[in-house]
Amino acid sequence: MIQLQVNGESRAIEATKLAQALLELGYHEAHVATALNGVFVPAGQRGAQALRDGDALEVLAPMQGG
Repeated sequence: MIQLQVNGESRAIEATKLAQALLELGYHEAHVATALNGVFVPAGQRGAQALRDGDALEVLAPMQGG
């Protein structure tokens, strides 16, 4: 188990890669933007992006409307 800050909330997860963490956190196939420790992570790099205890993850969904 590792401890992450997800959108400012402390969460314990078992995933060790960002793509796995998104599934575990319930984002599944959602179209979201991700930043790990303040650095944007493109969707194509999430499967290889390792997570460490104490990382800060921001998950942002696109806004609708105008």
